Amino acid sequence: MPVQGAPCWVNLMVADLAVAQAFYGAVLGWRFRSSSLDEEFVVATAGGDAVAGIGTRRPGLAPASEWTPYFAVRDADATAARIRERGATVAVGPMALGDGRVGLAADRDGATFGFWEGYTLAWSPGEGRTPVRLDLQTAMSSRPRCSTGKSWWTAEDFEVAYRNDHVLVKLGGQVVLSLRGGGVQTSPFAHLRPRWLVNFAVDDIETAVTAAVAAGGSKPQPSSAARAPRGFSRTLQDPDGGLFTLTLTHQEP
Repeated sequence: MPVQGAPCWVNLMVADLAVAQAFYGAVLGWRFRSSSLDEEFVVATAGGDAVAGIGTRRPGLAPASEWTPYFAVRDADATAARIRERGATVAVGPMALGDGRVGLAADRDGATFGFWEGYTLAWSPGEGRTPVRLDLQTAMSSRPRCSTGKSWWTAEDFEVAYRNDHVLVKLGGQVVLSLRGGGVQTSPFAHLRPRWLVNFAVDDIETAVTAAVAAGGSKPQPSSAARAPRGFSRTLQDPDGGLFTLTLTHQEP
């Protein structure tokens, strides 16, 4: 059973599953296996560890793909109520899924995220080959927060620290979340709007970027306006428009 509020999974929904598998396999070296959820949903693995889920987007849903983080909760109904109380939106659920319950929400600035009640894989950013960190870019200019409630990350399991214009959340001494201001809700560019950004660690940034471009990916435009996390990293778009960040292995935010 995961720690309340801990990141526990990331999903990506795409228009073409085969294209997404080829892209992330080339850039991150992922392999894929089927899942029990749906024949159009696969689990990405790295070094034998499950690291992410990728599925085919249903017709009629948003045209662009988006990486969505999920957070562990003890009570999905209580979490949904808290989200609504704080002015955010619960778009899906909570509903039963496998042996647990899941919901999908958006905070007051429009950044989407999911929440999960139940047992999870032994999954945490920075452990094994899972994403190294999750970054929230909000519309707030200082001390950004997630509208699910700061109380998610004030338990004894977490350490919350303020660094310049952003907040770092640590679990077991490892930075798992970074909350930053600077998102612009009216921006026509997806990478500038409030959103969660998933950071994947690689040993060689430039090699990974070259592989991404060769596989049909691109850099967000205008590139000069992109707010990449501090450190040696690159924010890219996959062939379906999904944004993600490549971060040098062991790089702190």
